[in-house]
Amino acid sequence: MDRRKFLKNGSLAGLAVSALSFTEWEGAGKDFPLMEATITDLQEKMADGSLTAVAITKAYLKRIEAIDKKGPALNAVIELNPDALSIAAALDAERKAGRVRGPMHGIPVLIKDNIDSGDKMQTTAGALALEGHRAAKDAFIIRQLRASGAVLLGKTNLSEWANFRSTRSTSGWSSRGGQTKMPYLLNRNPSGSSAGSGSAVSANLCAVAIGTETNGSVVSPSSINGIVGIKPTVGLLSRSGIIPISKTQDTAGPMARTVKDAALLLAALTGVDADDPVTQESRGKAPKDYVTGLDGNGLKGKKLGIEKSALTGHEGIVAALQEALGVLKAQGATIVEVELQKSMSEPGSVEGTILQYEFKDGVNKYLATANAPVKTLSDVIAFNKANEKKAMPYFKQETLERSDSRGGLDSTEYLDALKKLLTARTIIDDLLRHDQLDAIISVTSGPACCIDLVAGDYRTGGGFSGPAAMAGYPHITVPMGLVLGLPVGLSFVGTAYSEPALIWMAYAYEQASKKRMAPGFVNAANP
Repeated sequence: MDRRKFLKNGSLAGLAVSALSFTEWEGAGKDFPLMEATITDLQEKMADGSLTAVAITKAYLKRIEAIDKKGPALNAVIELNPDALSIAAALDAERKAGRVRGPMHGIPVLIKDNIDSGDKMQTTAGALALEGHRAAKDAFIIRQLRASGAVLLGKTNLSEWANFRSTRSTSGWSSRGGQTKMPYLLNRNPSGSSAGSGSAVSANLCAVAIGTETNGSVVSPSSINGIVGIKPTVGLLSRSGIIPISKTQDTAGPMARTVKDAALLLAALTGVDADDPVTQESRGKAPKDYVTGLDGNGLKGKKLGIEKSALTGHEGIVAALQEALGVLKAQGATIVEVELQKSMSEPGSVEGTILQYEFKDGVNKYLATANAPVKTLSDVIAFNKANEKKAMPYFKQETLERSDSRGGLDSTEYLDALKKLLTARTIIDDLLRHDQLDAIISVTSGPACCIDLVAGDYRTGGGFSGPAAMAGYPHITVPMGLVLGLPVGLSFVGTAYSEPALIWMAYAYEQASKKRMAPGFVNAANP
């Protein structure tokens, strides 16, 4: 059987329903009344009174029960917010009184389980060592999210410790949350570390979600789950209240089914935070919103550099890329070949060293002030050893142990490595300037690999997350099509704080290509 027959093109036909439909609907699939609904769609329905934030929240909660906990059992949501409906009701009351905070008012959002929320939900990074930890206050971006009027629906599963525990890890697995599935083909891996956020958005378990990235953890699960992901410039979004890996590379980022929805969520999260000094660099560089005037002409007259290494490889991926290049050219872009990946060998050679040093430093600082059962990285390692059968049944913790053996951030090894890593910024900027490029493009990653708890993850094609991650530069991925029924994404990378330009280009490509396809939850036993 052709698994592509199970893939349904996104449609809003089911959106024009009365609120009564939400209490009547019991199942999953095409009958879901919010299938592929955008933020704009939901706002229009709330504005005309045919929907409420409570009705929308109830619909997503039913969807989660039907296909995340039962049915295909995606296991993308690690915990639901018991206050979600009361938050929605309060926002409905505000709307009735004539106050609408903005485009996020009443919109249900899922967040990754390494982001603090000062409520009844836990923040654990998927680790049993942190089970029971409830943050004393919201992360800065969650305060911004609440202020925007969003409904905090729950938290998503992730690769444990944001995939910084083992060299043989399986993405989307955590000792607290178990294994998240990829909604197109259920035996495939949703990628990570923002696995639950990617799977949930793609499966229509929420309107939008928040992920985090150090290297690839927003853009890869977005590409693999057929959605849009924005990895912003480091400094655009605060990291305070987020369990860290690297102060040099970490950032949160929006994950959505459309470029416009991702841009709306991005704007809601921005802001200068005194507790994260790098956000001071964003002053005057972040617009109030990213969608005013947004149209389909963002590629006209643009010059894009295509990563040369992406032009060869798996025939299905190359064919999808060639089709995308045709769309870009038809929309007025000029395409030239570039070789960015070759230039990244020096910063790439020290990235692991930097992450280990900064992980130890950052996690120890986070745990020292957290109301958590462990207080240091050494405590985490000891807990995992003492509870090995539950905490480490498939792979161990050599990355945690290697990080714990590192010295402080004043060490010569760290400082020398940091200098090399930061050359990634000069490399990208020099290429953009020399070739007079507006952006660099490539295939984001290969299609999803199989879930393999024995050997761990493996590559199915090249990845393009590294350059922007090491530089701390923005990276947007947009659905580019399907390879044997599995999504692949097209990447747009630019210099620091070039999000507005990248969003315009990504939006123009998205509107011209229309490659987002809703998943079909195909069982591997009967593909």
